[in-house]
Amino acid sequence: MNMIPEKILLAADGSRDSKLALEMAAGLAGKVGAELHVVYVALISPWVLTGRLSDTEYARIRREQQGFLDELVAQIEDGGGAVTGAHFRVGRRADDEIIRLSEELGVDLVVVGSKGKSTIERALMGSDSESIVRYSRYPVLVVRGG
Repeated sequence: MNMIPEKILLAADGSRDSKLALEMAAGLAGKVGAELHVVYVALISPWVLTGRLSDTEYARIRREQQGFLDELVAQIEDGGGAVTGAHFRVGRRADDEIIRLSEELGVDLVVVGSKGKSTIERALMGSDSESIVRYSRYPVLVVRGG
C-alpha cells in the first residue's frame, strides 16, 4: 500500500464537520497530486415500503438533490482544487453507499466528517463515520470540528 494517497474519496453531507472534511480532502489532494472524488448520498427513508425506487422517483430525487453535489464541486474548484469525479448515490444508509463506492473506485483514502447533519438519526441508528471506519477496507480520515 502506498502511504501517499493517489485517489481520495470525500463523503460530504453539508454539515459543519463535512465542510471541514471538504477543506482537508481538497487541500491534501492538491498537495500530493491525488485524484479527488466527491460523493453525496441522498437518503431514502427506511420506512419506504417499496423495495426499489422507480426510475421516475429516482430521477425526481436526483433533480432535487443534484444541486448540492454541484455546489460541493464548485466550492472545491473555486478554491483552486480539482475534482476527478462527482458521484451521486441514493440509498437507505450513507455508510453502505460510501463503502461500496470506495471499493468500486479502489481509493487510497476515504475522508468523512465526524458528525453528520442529523444528531437524532445518529443517536438512533449509529454514526456513519464510525461505521465507515469499522467496515472500510481502506484508510479513513475522520475530520472533527472540535
